[in-house]
Amino acid sequence: MDVKYVAELAKIKLTPEEAEKLQLQLDNILCFFKDLENLNTENIEPLSHVLDVKNVFREDVPRDSISKQDILNLAPQKDDDFIKVPKVVG
Repeated sequence: MDVKYVAELAKIKLTPEEAEKLQLQLDNILCFFKDLENLNTENIEPLSHVLDVKNVFREDVPRDSISKQDILNLAPQKDDDFIKVPKVVG
């Protein structure tokens, strides 16, 4: 994998030294995965998490939310019932 190419796609500017360092780190990570391929996992059950945890959700209880007027009062700029924000320029 070419680190410079991926950095270009991500619009990240790298110095040649940074690109070389990242390339070495990526190579090390990929070598580690190669090592993992050699492990015998025949009697190992698949799992999604190393700990036996379950999702704990609170009960969904309806409650009052903040009023529209309170939200508008917090806005630095507003126009009638709308919050004004800076234009997004791509």
